[in-house]
Amino acid sequence: MEPIYVTGHRNPDTDSIVSAMAYAQLRNALGEREYVAARLGRISDETQLVLDHFGFEPPVLIRNLRNQVSDLQFDTPPVLNRAVTVDHAWQLLHQDENMLALPVVNDNGTLYGMLSTNRIAVHDMQSIQDSEIEDIPVFNLVSVLEGNIVLDREDPTLNVSGRVNIALPANAEESIRMNEQTILLCGNQPEVILDALKANVACIVLCQAGLPEEAHDIPCNSVVISTPHDPYRAARMIFLSAPVGRVCRTTNLCAAKLSDYVDDVLKMAHDNKHRTFPVVDDEMKVVGTLSRIHLIKPRRKRVVLVDHNEVAQSVPGLDQADIMQIIDHHRLADVQTSNPIYVRNEPVGSTATIIAGMYMERGLMPTKAMAGMITCAILSDTLMFKSPTCTPRDIQTAHRMAGIAHESIEDLGRLIFSAATSEQKSAGDILFQDYKEFALAGHTLCVGQVVTLDAERVMNRKDDFLAAMQARVDARHYDLLMFLITDMLQEGSHLLFIGDSEIIANAFKVTPENNHAFLPGILSRKKQVIPALSAYWVSNNEV
Repeated sequence: MEPIYVTGHRNPDTDSIVSAMAYAQLRNALGEREYVAARLGRISDETQLVLDHFGFEPPVLIRNLRNQVSDLQFDTPPVLNRAVTVDHAWQLLHQDENMLALPVVNDNGTLYGMLSTNRIAVHDMQSIQDSEIEDIPVFNLVSVLEGNIVLDREDPTLNVSGRVNIALPANAEESIRMNEQTILLCGNQPEVILDALKANVACIVLCQAGLPEEAHDIPCNSVVISTPHDPYRAARMIFLSAPVGRVCRTTNLCAAKLSDYVDDVLKMAHDNKHRTFPVVDDEMKVVGTLSRIHLIKPRRKRVVLVDHNEVAQSVPGLDQADIMQIIDHHRLADVQTSNPIYVRNEPVGSTATIIAGMYMERGLMPTKAMAGMITCAILSDTLMFKSPTCTPRDIQTAHRMAGIAHESIEDLGRLIFSAATSEQKSAGDILFQDYKEFALAGHTLCVGQVVTLDAERVMNRKDDFLAAMQARVDARHYDLLMFLITDMLQEGSHLLFIGDSEIIANAFKVTPENNHAFLPGILSRKKQVIPALSAYWVSNNEV
């Protein structure tokens, strides 16, 4: 069962993480077990406190949704040990006309080579020009010839080497020169058999014939094998007794790992003429094969987006995935889908409020712990109900969830707002623990935010914040980088910024000084900061 990932935005906040977990838990409880909560970045200290308080582990981390080899419906043909006979491989290849090649592996299952019908054909043609075989295991000969060992020396023969010869009729013009490097195929020819034993040939293959009684009295090191096949067929089959490890291709194998991206494998396939490529895991153990046909239409990953609907904030590779649903409380942005999907976008202060309502609609009470998590998500995103994005529905839902969890709203508020500005954290850690990138009216910007009950203490680190911000602008080339230090007591935000001060002055009607301005009543990045900047830039472009 392929998972459906439920994920919030990059640099996830508490609402993003909790909403993903709550929605996955809801769908799982309703019997749809493929839903898996996921995250796109590190867990903030605030969110970690909430997870620890209610006994949850963080969601699984996914770095992108690009199609990987593991998403392909590649073939899983038989995998051959390199000691297996060419004859056995040939039979397997002809069981399925679409099977182009078979992987050959070492004893531990790791990739050794690839065996194709072309390689077998070349091997067979070479045997016509050179009838020598070298160190062919006796077990291979017996198996391929469907025969039995009828005579062997006291020290059993393990491997056979020599030139393959078919004994000619008695009236032939030439006779065989037999020695220890001769492999003789004959029929019911007692004299030839006895002469061969006396010459101490490497091997005698009795084709549809028995061993003369006198043979047992001749001291020799020959191994004698009987077969029900005629000499000419047996001769061809002997060459098919070679181990596949000697025939397969062992160089330029171009293996594709399960974790490789399909885009990269497509390039590899384009640069190579092979028709079939082995698929291996991280330990180089073979798990299958793929051909170019498998790369045409990969099986796409499935995802549900919560708390965002903007490509820049979503998981890399989103364009290669199937978006199943969107549940959000932000403005509609630029996510596009190939098919109609379920979208739920409501003007409330927290995505967790929407998902709590979905529990109610389905007649399902969230668990005590999950209800506590939902409460924290609402308090975090609505700034303890002081954000302009907060609605009566958020307040009502938070109190209902707190009641189910048997938790105090005030205690949970102190819990979540105590973590963000710890003096144990670096300026960079505080600055970028909750930030979002935006593309507005041709401008690229980044807006970080921290909520605190002690803004004065945080502002004492102003120079550290500005230095970290300048370094990020130099690295990412933002047009504007802003950091909101939201003061819950003053119900406003200190704004630190790197960029054009005229933009700040005109968009927020303030007078910035030394890359700082206080924005009274500004609490929401989504509902106040981004709309103000967007309106300014649009108006400025129209003039």
